[in-house]
Amino acid sequence: MGKVDQTKSYTLAEASKIVKDITYTKFDASVDLSIRLGVDPRKANQMVRGVVTLPHGTGKTKKVLVLCTPDKEAEAKEAGADFVGLDDYIQKIEQGWTDVDVIITMPSVMGKVGKLGKVLGPRNLMPNPKTGTVTTDIGKAVKEVKAGKIDFKVDKQGSIHAAVGKVSFDAKRSKKMHTSC
Repeated sequence: MGKVDQTKSYTLAEASKIVKDITYTKFDASVDLSIRLGVDPRKANQMVRGVVTLPHGTGKTKKVLVLCTPDKEAEAKEAGADFVGLDDYIQKIEQGWTDVDVIITMPSVMGKVGKLGKVLGPRNLMPNPKTGTVTTDIGKAVKEVKAGKIDFKVDKQGSIHAAVGKVSFDAKRSKKMHTSC
């Protein structure tokens, strides 16, 4: 492709313009970020992981399941959760249902959710306090996920991969993203 100079560093605004110019798909493609960190993830002190809320989201809508006690169900629904409940959803998950992108729960419910580790763990759906999916502030957690919160973690080769937007995002969004990072 003659539109990209491999030796040049581009600003975020320039890169977003180039992405629009070189895209040939008929659908709204994702813009992914891949960064080689040069760390050894097998060593605990070199493990890199985190959570960030993108200012304009990722362009995808996530399905959120909230496993909570009945007193928090209204808060979860009000915040925009797609599925809210406890025992009935735990049974569905035990039978293999995992048609969600994120599961948020409360610390008091983790005893029941913990037994779902064999189903949720391999799919990266297990709630975790470090990523903000085990919390007493259910409403805030649901709003953050719906707004475009992403988790990133270094892979076995020492790189991070994350979807950061869509090709359809305009240059103004890219500029705002650059100044807010």
